Amino acid sequence: MTYEHSALGRWDPAPLTEVADRFRDVKNPWWVAGGLAIELAVGRRIRDHGDVDVLLLRRDQLAVQQALPDWEWWAADPPGSLRPWASDEALPESVHDIWCRPGPGEPWRIQIMLDESHGQEWVSRRDPRVRRPLDELGLISTGGIPYLAPEVQLFYKAKEPRPKDETDLAAALPVLTDDQRHWLVHAITQAYGAHPWVSRLLR
Repeated sequence: MTYEHSALGRWDPAPLTEVADRFRDVKNPWWVAGGLAIELAVGRRIRDHGDVDVLLLRRDQLAVQQALPDWEWWAADPPGSLRPWASDEALPESVHDIWCRPGPGEPWRIQIMLDESHGQEWVSRRDPRVRRPLDELGLISTGGIPYLAPEVQLFYKAKEPRPKDETDLAAALPVLTDDQRHWLVHAITQAYGAHPWVSRLLR
């Protein structure tokens, strides 16, 4: 699903230091996601970013409202529209993204991504057979920022790779361990079938 940023308002992504500060007191697990998660894994800047993504489990979605109490929260309803997210409203499973900004007319600053879980397992919404223990879903940067494990982020990027996803893969390949590569190959093959990334991951 695609949401045209220009049509829905301007983005001015919050820096990671601000994201970490705003989510510092959230008791539920959260992770920086998207291309910035790959950069945290690689340890260097790779490319420009149009937004900043934070992943939470769907069951913890209201933590967003606690972390950003004075902001506006907008649910990204399929097939590509935004609507205000009411206080304490439980979003349906069809909503995977929440756009957040400090106030009316201001640029969007943080995008929240909601993912599924069962007990102590993360469950991919792309294919529920792809699972992982929650305590293995992310890592912590040297600066103390939690981020989605690169192999998990690349699994999502592999569905329909865009040029920026290819850039992220190329940057991540040198730092992926054998275990990370094998997990990613298995997840990609299970969810998407034959895929051009597999041969690159197995080299």
